[in-house]
Amino acid sequence: MFTSRLPWWRSGALCKLWQPGQSLPHRWERCPPPNLKGIHMATGQGQQVDAQENQVLGGLEMPLARRETETLFQEKPETGNQYLEDAFLRSYLKTHLPPKVLKEMDQDLERFGNRLLVQIEALGRECGLNPPVFQQYNAWGQRVDHIITCSAWRRMKEIAAEEGLIAEAYERRYSNWSRLHQAVKLYLFSSFSGGFNCPLAMTDGAAKVIESLGIPGSLKNAFDHLTSRDPKKFCTSGQWMTERRGGSDVANGTETVARRQPDGTYRLYGFKWFTSAADSDMTLTLARVEDAEGQVKQGSRGLSLFFLKVRDEDGKLNSIRVQRLKDKLGTRQMATAELWLDGAVAELISAEGRGVASISNMLNITRIHNVIGAVASMRRMISLSREYARRRVAFGKLLKDHPLHMQTIARMEVETRGAFLLLMEIVRLLGLVETNMASEQDQLLLRLLIPVAKLYSGKQACAVVIEAMESFGGQGYMEDTGLPVIVRDALVLSIWEGTTNILSLDVLRSLTKSDGQALVVFFSTVQKKLEPASSTAELERAMKRMRDATDSLARFTQAAGSKDALTTELSARDFSYSLARIYAGTLLIEHAVRPDASSADISAAQRWCNQELCPVAAGLESGTYEAEEALLDSTLVYEGSPACHSRL
Repeated sequence: MFTSRLPWWRSGALCKLWQPGQSLPHRWERCPPPNLKGIHMATGQGQQVDAQENQVLGGLEMPLARRETETLFQEKPETGNQYLEDAFLRSYLKTHLPPKVLKEMDQDLERFGNRLLVQIEALGRECGLNPPVFQQYNAWGQRVDHIITCSAWRRMKEIAAEEGLIAEAYERRYSNWSRLHQAVKLYLFSSFSGGFNCPLAMTDGAAKVIESLGIPGSLKNAFDHLTSRDPKKFCTSGQWMTERRGGSDVANGTETVARRQPDGTYRLYGFKWFTSAADSDMTLTLARVEDAEGQVKQGSRGLSLFFLKVRDEDGKLNSIRVQRLKDKLGTRQMATAELWLDGAVAELISAEGRGVASISNMLNITRIHNVIGAVASMRRMISLSREYARRRVAFGKLLKDHPLHMQTIARMEVETRGAFLLLMEIVRLLGLVETNMASEQDQLLLRLLIPVAKLYSGKQACAVVIEAMESFGGQGYMEDTGLPVIVRDALVLSIWEGTTNILSLDVLRSLTKSDGQALVVFFSTVQKKLEPASSTAELERAMKRMRDATDSLARFTQAAGSKDALTTELSARDFSYSLARIYAGTLLIEHAVRPDASSADISAAQRWCNQELCPVAAGLESGTYEAEEALLDSTLVYEGSPACHSRL
């Protein structure tokens, strides 16, 4: 039988016990309050702690019936202007931007930070509370396939136009720094956007593809709408690539066919399994062009890129049927749908059979947006954790006065700084490429770093946001705090735009296509960036570890040249991690040797370099990438599984 006693911490004095069948006492009769000072507090510690303790302890003296209706005795973490509170972001901009550009951007970002606080944050919460709804039929039985979004979602679209979140990158009013300006605004916007950062990623990608094609006359109107600052004119774009047979494997997974019409347009027929931001105005998609005999070419060489409007001039769907909305773990604020294309009118915009090559620019942009989302989610959770630590009392002290708690947040901060600098580096390089200021070395480095930054930051975000959620204790697990939404939305970042393994193989392709020159540029850039720190005593140990890591990576690349394809593939993930850790560490060291570098900058560089910087070297030394190990991998995974035993 269940029995209950009053708190276990009571000892000594008389304490009335509750037994089954008895009514609950109105007070904790003659029982002293719990001793929250289980961990020693130094003499003279802040009066704020005492005041908060007194409030908590005093509350325990209330009648139980009243206490059951009281709010939780914790303070909600409140953050201010995200731009002004992000000292690391501001120090980066101050270091790299020309003075005139810095002055103008600083004013714009401070203003935008205020708008996030007073307007956009509330809209983002409303988007989360009112996810899209699919209405397949109207009241009279007519099929309408209407995806209904909330007013806050539609307002986000208007704000995106007003703030130039796409336009900024294409107007180029700050020349090569325009792309960085856009990226910083998106970084600030992302965690407050209620999921609207995703359609912006695809819109930016579509605009980039059209620009790379020279903005042909037939697409001029579309480009103007994608890059408009006018809320009434601004349009968003989808990216309909994934079909039933696969995600990243578009070469073998794309079944949609395109049939040429007498007027030169095409009709598309097929099923799109996963279409994010299905409420967008237009989209780019892949399909296979049928020849005169109705045959199509298989493989990537059979894929062509098409542009289509989702609705016609009367607002009717363009021969598109919505099968259902996806029931996702996260990003539930955004409509993701399964779509049938049943003769959708489309325009061929790539050379026939050159669809995959034509979407490379789109993939670069959307992967950068993925990195932006990853870094933004980490920064947001750390900002909240840091603020909460200033308010929450546990064991007689504020959380910020518990060394282990602060060590945990500091480790997350180091990860976030490394990811942030990787993001800024690829955005800086992209700005140079887009303004024809990039050298061949810059272009090679950008091609290598985009998949590296995307795959590594996606994994970082998953780890950091979960760790940060834990810093709130049980409150981190409560839906109405808003914290679980950030966690769920971050988990997709290692999947969107290519999983970790897919991108690791893409890293290897970038090296193969450049005949190894991309790696040569990587090493030379790292060496050049590290040179100013060679005489900095505080970074001596970090520099030694970095030199050892780059030497180990160089030895691995030499040894890998004589290995077979299996070994190369098995090492791809660790190799990509090694590139990410070494380059991010290099950027942290570079940031730490600025004339006005802070002690935190130096500490971040030191701590980053304390980890295993080149895991691929250790893997090679231990034989992890040998064929025998691959066989053991399969044995380990499928041991005891009768259904899969034949595979071994």
